[in-house]
Amino acid sequence: MTLAIMNVTAVVSLRGLAAESVYGPSSAFYYLFAAIVFLIPTALVAAELAAMFSDKQGGVFRWVGEAFGARAGFLAIWLQWIESTIWYPTVLTFGAVSIAFIGMDQTHDMSLASNKVFTLAVVLAIYWIATFISLKGLGWVGKISKWGGIIGTIIPAALLIILGIVYLSTGGHNNMDMSQSFFPDLTNLDNLVLASGIFLFYAGMEMMGIHVMEVKDPSRNYPKAIIIGSIITVCIFILGTFSLGFIIPAKDVSLTQSLLIGFDNYFKYLHMSWASPIIAIALMFGVLAGVLTWVAGPSKGIFAVGKAGYLPPFFQRSNANGVQRNILLIQGGIVTLLSLLFVVMPSVQSFYQVLSQLTVLLYLIMYLMMFAAAIALRYKMPSEKRPFRLGGNFTMWLIAGVGFLGSLLAFVLSFIPPSQIPTGSPKVWVSILVVGCVVVVVIPFIIYAMRKPSWRSTDAADHFAPFHWETNDKKTRS
Repeated sequence: MTLAIMNVTAVVSLRGLAAESVYGPSSAFYYLFAAIVFLIPTALVAAELAAMFSDKQGGVFRWVGEAFGARAGFLAIWLQWIESTIWYPTVLTFGAVSIAFIGMDQTHDMSLASNKVFTLAVVLAIYWIATFISLKGLGWVGKISKWGGIIGTIIPAALLIILGIVYLSTGGHNNMDMSQSFFPDLTNLDNLVLASGIFLFYAGMEMMGIHVMEVKDPSRNYPKAIIIGSIITVCIFILGTFSLGFIIPAKDVSLTQSLLIGFDNYFKYLHMSWASPIIAIALMFGVLAGVLTWVAGPSKGIFAVGKAGYLPPFFQRSNANGVQRNILLIQGGIVTLLSLLFVVMPSVQSFYQVLSQLTVLLYLIMYLMMFAAAIALRYKMPSEKRPFRLGGNFTMWLIAGVGFLGSLLAFVLSFIPPSQIPTGSPKVWVSILVVGCVVVVVIPFIIYAMRKPSWRSTDAADHFAPFHWETNDKKTRS
């Protein structure tokens, strides 16, 4: 149960509920579908890989590198890091909206939340505050992240669901179109575009794989924890989405503002408007906590891989606290440049959506590589000890194959502009996504081709265990 709850707190975020509420009852289908073809396969496959290499560092770099070589492994860890970097402006946009709704006048709050200059200023302010806190070390990060997850995510999620139940049970008008079917019209691609973003709701579950060896009888209890955690996560998402749909008509849904407007409307209905600023502050605190966790997380992974000789010495420098200073500063520069896209996008909402889709695309490339690596390693390292094993090769093909195909489907759909949201020119939308993907994928190959022996750290503490194929090559040559 401890691991199940950890899975829930690591994955659940309320900022995306508005995007799915426009689908009405069929949103439940999307949540369940994504859980079956992505959430559960990701968690189970990552558990086998994490247990298999529990005594070696590298994470996804190790997993993919053992299967397809160091170049592919470097691409995978790069995508995991850069994806989180591009993700910051989207989650911080939600944080800016939360701050805007701290006031008591909803009309003024909505106007302020739509103001590009205000949003840009808040996004950059929160991000750089989080970065400077991270540079001080993990002490403060751990404390804020722990309480932020409870105050800013778990409690508001439970409250939103309770408010929806109270609203309907006391005669409140249901604004959700209940005539829609649970099964959506899958022949209409427009219905699937926004839904493809639901895969990112479940992203990050592979991080939980590192705890597989801490569970008693992992082959039996780890899958149970994954199933329980997945059920709780899906229930929170479905019930939270429905609660927003009850109080806000689909035509009025805003990706960045609807969660706060939903709480405002519920509190007005219950004559508790004084509670709106409190929930806005709680959600903003949750955003800060989430950003703090991610600012130091993926960047630390690529920092460790860089010291193994895959990044120039400039990126390997740390401060007196041992924190990856230069990588955090470069990361901050990228976030700042992306945030300036506010100026050219037609609206805050369209900026939010295009960056969210680019984040989905990059993360899905990494997941495609991870699922393929899990299958390949069954044949390249058949005799390697697997403390947690997903049955025979057929079982691995089934679970990893479903995850791969689900990820591929979401990847393809992410290039189609959603008709429900104003994104400007479809050509601009597609161009940004294609160019963004190409640039991000090409950069690590250039860095890899330029690497030099002098890039490898000489510190014994930074020793990176060789891949199995490197060891075999040495044995063959000897």
